[in-house]
Amino acid sequence: MTFIEFKKLLLDAELTIPKFTALIKVSEKNIQAYKKKKEVPNAIASVAACFAKMNQEGMDYRTLINDLDLKKKEKKGAGFSKKKDSKDKEDK
Repeated sequence: MTFIEFKKLLLDAELTIPKFTALIKVSEKNIQAYKKKKEVPNAIASVAACFAKMNQEGMDYRTLINDLDLKKKEKKGAGFSKKKDSKDKEDK
C-alpha cells in the first residue's frame, strides 16, 4: 500500500498520524519513515484498513484497542558501545 493510500485510510478512520501512533503504541518517527519509502508495511496497512472499516460501520475501535493495554517498546542498551564491548571480549 502506498503512503498516500494509508493516509486516506487514516482520514476514513478519523485519525491523524500522531493519534494513530499513540493508539497502536508505535513511534511516530517509524510511521513517518514510510513516507520516504512511499510504501507502508502490510501489517500497518491492515490495521489502518480495519480502523477505517470499523469507523464506517460505527464500531468503537479505539476502546477495543485501548482495552488491549498495548505497551510502547522502549529502546534498550547502549548502542554501538555494547557491540564493541562484546567484540573486544571475543578478541581476547
